[in-house]
Amino acid sequence: MGDGSGPGAGGASMPFLRDLSRKIRQPWHRKQAARQLAAFHSVSRSVDDAVERALDLGTLGNFKIGTQQVPEEIRWLSRQVADLQPRTVLEIGTARGGTLFIWAQIASRLVVSCDLVAAGVRREVLESFPPPGSRCRVVLLTGNSHQPAFRERVVQTLEGKPVDFLFIDGDHTEVGVEADFEDYRGLVRSGGLIAFHDIAERQALESNQVQHFWRRLRGRMAVEECVADPGQVGYGIGLVRVP
Repeated sequence: MGDGSGPGAGGASMPFLRDLSRKIRQPWHRKQAARQLAAFHSVSRSVDDAVERALDLGTLGNFKIGTQQVPEEIRWLSRQVADLQPRTVLEIGTARGGTLFIWAQIASRLVVSCDLVAAGVRREVLESFPPPGSRCRVVLLTGNSHQPAFRERVVQTLEGKPVDFLFIDGDHTEVGVEADFEDYRGLVRSGGLIAFHDIAERQALESNQVQHFWRRLRGRMAVEECVADPGQVGYGIGLVRVP
């Protein structure tokens, strides 16, 4: 067991081998992602089309684009956002870029996506999400949304323009999601929308605590929610219409 052939040694090598494989294949994966986007943008698409592809764009490796959403729920939210005809969208939590892909098909001016993790080699692909002919820009910001300096970067990026839709899907602790709501709600225009992901009462991880804040929020504001199955574990979307 001390010769490096045990299960612990093999398990430790797996991430290294996976990352090495992705790096070797990276040029092909980048081209494949560009082809997938070009194919999607080759014809006019509906909001539902965008949602369908956002669930899994069909890209691979470091360019894997997708979203961990229940189709019924994200379709419902995307239609609400599209009806708003937003110019500017702000999302906290980029992850795999699936929801960013949706917002980039809908917004007419700007989508700002914030995440703790830098986009890295994916940046060029994510920034190319808006369809041909769209005047929408995608701006990717890296940092901690709870820090005043980061919020100031967001404000500067918005260039004084109000946000039509704010999607909060970053820090899932109760304290963290409340901080994001309080820190960024003031950037959303009157009549705009604020949405939260993972509001379902049952969560697989103890660190997922959005439902606790959502329970308090719906006690003091008019809200809407979409939870595909009341008994489901995880997911669920909550929506607030700004007065």
